[in-house]
Amino acid sequence: MILPRRATAAGIVAGHAADAIFGDPRRGHPVACFGALAAALEERVWADSRGRGVGYAAACVGAAVGAGTALQAVTARHPLARFVTTAAVTWVVLGARGLAREGEVMAQLLESGRIDAARARLSHLCGRDATDLGSSELARAATESIAENTSDAVVAPLLWGGLAGIPGLLGYRALNTLDAMVGHRSPRYERFGWAAARADDIANLVPARLSAAAAVVSARLVGGSAAGALRAWRRDARKHPSPNAGQVEAAFAGALRVRLGGSNRYGDRVEHRGALGDGPAPGPQELRRAVRLSRLVGLAALALAASARYR
Repeated sequence: MILPRRATAAGIVAGHAADAIFGDPRRGHPVACFGALAAALEERVWADSRGRGVGYAAACVGAAVGAGTALQAVTARHPLARFVTTAAVTWVVLGARGLAREGEVMAQLLESGRIDAARARLSHLCGRDATDLGSSELARAATESIAENTSDAVVAPLLWGGLAGIPGLLGYRALNTLDAMVGHRSPRYERFGWAAARADDIANLVPARLSAAAAVVSARLVGGSAAGALRAWRRDARKHPSPNAGQVEAAFAGALRVRLGGSNRYGDRVEHRGALGDGPAPGPQELRRAVRLSRLVGLAALALAASARYR
């Protein structure tokens, strides 16, 4: 008899494969539906209050974890149902194929000199103001986003799935979606979004560092430097304002032998970051290598998650 844990492990592998083959569902994406419901709830409960934000985050994430717990309980004695359900959930919470596609499209636009199109396309990867960015800055922004989102959209959901199964997959994706919605610093969300942002930081502490470690191990497979990745990770990660993004961005910078970091504009706010890595600014070719490195890091996370759940 196939044990439920092994069915879960097989489902995680199958869901990763489905994401690699099909990408995100084209219609009725469950994450988008969750975001719409969360936005509707926000309109009802918002207040300039940390306490109100704690309740909001707890309700949204709790609902996702509760749904995952129910699915896990219902399929506990049915390995095939557990496999199919886990595969479907893993597929919808992962973003590996979409992330790689955006990186490759950006590289194509930069190689062909279509700077205006590349500026418009950057919004698919991050919220940075691209109005005045040139080719090298666009490549840097895209490379940084590939690195950060490798951890957020690929490694972290896989690891939480390996740790907690379906509730881990759904709960993490709900939390990460809330952070994207209300976790940024602005007059509206400085207090209300505090809980979502801090909880997301905690949920990503281990995945970000495992992502950085996997980048070190995988660096040579993309023509990079494992020693450079380790050196930049240890030396430069703390220069980044995020306790997690800096880990993986620094490791990617060292692995690819490029320099990331600098000043970034988000609307009216300018964020100054220290330099990550020692090399020149990245170009389209380095961006393509970042995509390949992202895929390898994701495969390492998949192996870890599946083995953890298989036992």
